[in-house]
Amino acid sequence: MPKPTIRPYREADYADLRAAFIELQETEHALHDGRLPGEPIADAYLAWLHREVAAYRGAIFIAEAAGVFQGFVACWVVRHTNIIETRDSNTFGLVSDICVLPAWRGRGIAGDLLAAAETHLADQGVTRVRIGALAKNDPALAAYRKRGFAPYEVVLEKRVTSPKR
Repeated sequence: MPKPTIRPYREADYADLRAAFIELQETEHALHDGRLPGEPIADAYLAWLHREVAAYRGAIFIAEAAGVFQGFVACWVVRHTNIIETRDSNTFGLVSDICVLPAWRGRGIAGDLLAAAETHLADQGVTRVRIGALAKNDPALAAYRKRGFAPYEVVLEKRVTSPKR
């Protein structure tokens, strides 16, 4: 199969995007009990994703080769007013979602998708791009580090219960 083409999302891609989102969500659901299964939330999530992309100068890019969908990335610009951060840290690009379908992993497609997102976000005037991953998602973290991402902020979680229960 030839190297994939990275192109903007089109409405005709919805079914493939939906399937990839479900794949992504099921992977994360298996890694952490705080993530919901993909199928029941797919349409609502994708509607939200499209609104965020439209509202915040974002984009969705598709990887395909010979007409075969291989994955996607979604990104947009985030503006905060955090008083303790620099101006360029308060306005940054966010890669909200990225998924390469299992049959196509390990071929550098995630890096190609991230490059498209980074270019789009740089064209929007940001100088920083952020991406998150579940702590147990070692393959994603390795792919992001390979692309030059480094830890910025670590969020820790602990379950607690009320003594009254």
